[in-house]
Amino acid sequence: MNLILQTMVREHLDELVKLEKICFSQPWSYQSLEEELSNDTAYFFTALDGEKVIGYIGLYIVCESCFVSNIAVFPEYRRKGVATALIERACECAKEHGTDFISLEVRPSNVSALALYEKLGFEEMGLRKNYYRNPTEDALIMTKLFEKKE
Repeated sequence: MNLILQTMVREHLDELVKLEKICFSQPWSYQSLEEELSNDTAYFFTALDGEKVIGYIGLYIVCESCFVSNIAVFPEYRRKGVATALIERACECAKEHGTDFISLEVRPSNVSALALYEKLGFEEMGLRKNYYRNPTEDALIMTKLFEKKE
């Protein structure tokens, strides 16, 4: 695999819509993803194997806060370091913008994602009751705090 991370561009959107439909019960539409291309608070990165779209991560940076909206990897590329690379890139971006932390929501039933986030230094910081639909499930709020530079 020739893993490349780059800023999301319009040419990635068709494949990302397919990925959304595979991964999420309430997938983002082409239009929703396209709107993020011009959102000043949004930072979306696409993982490529050569020129093939294999995953992505989206985050929002507002003031000193960073929130991950989505992270997804095509099934055949899972457990190959793609999600780790995407999360590490998101953390770099958050730090570059002077945020205090990066945070995300995850289903408690998504054991593999939870293990990955914990391995990367995220800690459970809260719970959102009945956050997810299809099926209804709570969301764990996982947060990684960044050390402040003096």
